Amino acid sequence: MPYADIGVNLTDKRFNDDREAVLTRAREADVQLMVLTGTDLDTSRDAVALADPGQQRYATSGVHPHQASQWNSAVRTELAELSRHAAVRCIGETGLDFNRDFSPRPAQEQAFADQLDLAAVGQLPVFLHQRDAHARFLGILREHRDRIPQVVVHCFTDTREALYDYLDLGCFIGITGWICDERRGQALRQMVADIPASQLLLETDAPYLLPRDLPGKPPIKGRNEPSLLPWIAERVARLRQQPLEQLAAQCWRNTQTWLGLPE
Repeated sequence: MPYADIGVNLTDKRFNDDREAVLTRAREADVQLMVLTGTDLDTSRDAVALADPGQQRYATSGVHPHQASQWNSAVRTELAELSRHAAVRCIGETGLDFNRDFSPRPAQEQAFADQLDLAAVGQLPVFLHQRDAHARFLGILREHRDRIPQVVVHCFTDTREALYDYLDLGCFIGITGWICDERRGQALRQMVADIPASQLLLETDAPYLLPRDLPGKPPIKGRNEPSLLPWIAERVARLRQQPLEQLAAQCWRNTQTWLGLPE
């Protein structure tokens, strides 16, 4: 039963010592498709270098809102060039983060809007981040949505109102191990069944968001990795009261649709 992990930060330094072993464990866990996340030019380049379309390992290219202060015309030009690489199937990670404000909000908004425009021009899907910025994020996304083929709001943890706003725009919703956290994930657990089957995607966001209710120990203490995606899928399937095989198959098809891959 193949699984697709739509968000893996494989370029993170926490994978430096065992990156090949991580990929081997993922294959052994039947995680057969991965999307490697770019969060600035350097990590986007690195994601492309680690990608291998022949192994169903793809990359995103983008500038995260935390790094939006780096955004300028030269970055946009290089990102546009990078996005034409055969391994790049998506623009992102981009969006707004008004929780930490590591970059000024006007810079975040400009970088977000420009990357949505790049996606529209290149007819690529987008991989989006939103935290404590729903109203402004939704406004900018609405301005561009009709021109962009597919959208995923990655690592969704927001309110039911926000969820329905994104669903109404035809967005996919990415669910992570946040749903396995009995402290912070209660609201998400209660609404995950509201997501239409055709708009649900699964991700680890590795090395972040290690599932708190994971049975046994992870391969590396405190670190998430793609091989743990089946546990997240099992938890989601249970909450949605559907067979795991059915959920995994639907999310696999949804991932292909989001990325524009042939079935």
